[in-house]
Amino acid sequence: MKKKLVKLAFLFALVMGAGAFTNTASAQIYVSVRPVWHPVERPVAPSPRHVWIDEEWEARNGTYVAVGGHWAEPPHPGWIWVSGHWTHEGRGHYWHPGHWRRR
Repeated sequence: MKKKLVKLAFLFALVMGAGAFTNTASAQIYVSVRPVWHPVERPVAPSPRHVWIDEEWEARNGTYVAVGGHWAEPPHPGWIWVSGHWTHEGRGHYWHPGHWRRR
């Protein structure tokens, strides 16, 4: 009986974890009007290794918030920043975040 309860608890945890993962992974925020980017004055780079990350948006509380306009150091030598971009579908506009990739 105890083994069955342990197996049942394990399966329950597995199903709940999988459900939480799929809900988070598939969440997409659409907006009818893209937010306006207000360019940020580019300060001097902290080092030659840093890369300027301009317009970038982050989904927060059902809307997009500007988080670009900063210097960042690549996670690995030789990696480059690929800028994010907006896409429009029938439901509205949504943001594809920028990311680091190997050169």
